[in-house]
Amino acid sequence: MNNYELVYPMFAMVVLTCVVLGVMFRTRVQSVVSGDISISYYKTYQGGKEPDKAILLSRHFANIFEAPTLFYIVCLVAMITLQSAQLFQLLAWVYVLLRVAHAYIHIGRNKVMHRMRVYFISWVVLMLMLMWVYVLISVLMASLNAG
Repeated sequence: MNNYELVYPMFAMVVLTCVVLGVMFRTRVQSVVSGDISISYYKTYQGGKEPDKAILLSRHFANIFEAPTLFYIVCLVAMITLQSAQLFQLLAWVYVLLRVAHAYIHIGRNKVMHRMRVYFISWVVLMLMLMWVYVLISVLMASLNAG
């Protein structure tokens, strides 16, 4: 397997980030055009209150730079250490799909319980049991076999 195949799910996360940025930007522009907020608010983020939808999108955009950062790192570690087997590739795509689902729920109807479940499962895939543990065990086993 080509060790650089992880670039594809990583790129998919970048695309998701760009989509959320675009939706956030469009919502902010619409808020200014409709008179819901003054454009001067965006100079210092003071002197008014953004509409709820714009706040939600800002929060979601910030969230995309939190946990997914660990996703990018674990993918890079897997590529560098040559540990990106098919199972890891599958986990990477599952994580991306969960983040897409999370964005869809959060930006859409924002059903909190649904969003929390998807978010929790994405953390399980990334941290608690799967991607990071997979890489750690693979690297540990490779180190033991080499020594």
